[in-house]
Amino acid sequence: MKKLIALLLALAMMLGIASAFAEGGLDDLIAAAQDEGELIVYGSCEEQYLSEACKKFQELYGINVEYQRLSTGEVQTKIAEEKGNPSADVWFGGTNDPYNEAAKDGLLEAYEAVNASHLLKPYYRDPEGYWYGIYQGILGFMVNKEELARLNLEAPKSWDDLLKPEYKGLIWLSNPNTAGTAKLVINTMVQIKGHDEAMAYFVELDKNIAQYTKSGSGPSKKVGPGECVIGIGFLHDGVYQILQGYDNIGLIIPEDGTAYEVGSTAIFEGCEHPNAAKLWIEFALSPDCVELADDAGSYQFLVIDNAQMPAALAAFPELDPNKTIDYDFADAKENTSKYVEDYFNALKDAGAEADDRFKTE
Repeated sequence: MKKLIALLLALAMMLGIASAFAEGGLDDLIAAAQDEGELIVYGSCEEQYLSEACKKFQELYGINVEYQRLSTGEVQTKIAEEKGNPSADVWFGGTNDPYNEAAKDGLLEAYEAVNASHLLKPYYRDPEGYWYGIYQGILGFMVNKEELARLNLEAPKSWDDLLKPEYKGLIWLSNPNTAGTAKLVINTMVQIKGHDEAMAYFVELDKNIAQYTKSGSGPSKKVGPGECVIGIGFLHDGVYQILQGYDNIGLIIPEDGTAYEVGSTAIFEGCEHPNAAKLWIEFALSPDCVELADDAGSYQFLVIDNAQMPAALAAFPELDPNKTIDYDFADAKENTSKYVEDYFNALKDAGAEADDRFKTE
């Protein structure tokens, strides 16, 4: 018993020293970040959340923050062109498949965050610290119930349902060249169906697509007004539209399986303000940042254990984050670029080349 007590006391002392070291490290980091005095953020979440997060960081630490909202594809392209000399310090929000691609290409800087200890699951971070999760979103369908009733159509229940000829011209998806959401859709189908069957699927789906939007949230914004009848995207974007008054929107988790995004944050390799960037990561993994999402209209599931979920989600019990596939992040990290290339080649070979439906502005 005495040995056990002694062991526990020693362990407690070690944890106390580690905690004190972590706190001291953050104090030093804060001072170093304040000496730099500036931070530049590229954000791929919705503009309101991005704005509120940057404002809060500036208030907390007295560091001037500049930000720009860009889609994940735009950020990925921009930092690839600027490799080693990025025009921003950190990336905030947006699905993590582009983050994995950027890490693979040497565009992100690894950092072991103190606040990462609060992440709920191992896959909410890159094992080497190249990116960290800040929220989780479920991929699915948003439908205009009034338009479906007017057309005497049932809502789709599965990915395969989207291929039905009666949905021709009614479906919107985002552009894989600009939106991480569309990349996740491609990876999801490859993981559910296998590569070749997935590419054949997208050729058939293309026949029903009315528009490919620049942003992943683009389809959700057009469902309520009826311009888009069936939108493919993240269901929290549909929650936002419903809470804006569009109670004609239905939310559907595909019964044949779906994936999820881990909205992420990361440091750009070679950034001008490395200490402010590291402090941003710590901030992004804290309640000070993630709890801003609720008031900013971003209703994703949170991924840290010391923050409150957006209250609005209580009204949508059908949105169960456990109703998802066991997503293979390693395959996505290794092959997303190839799968996107294969996707466009499949459309081209079928005579459905990229046309004015693929929006980039």
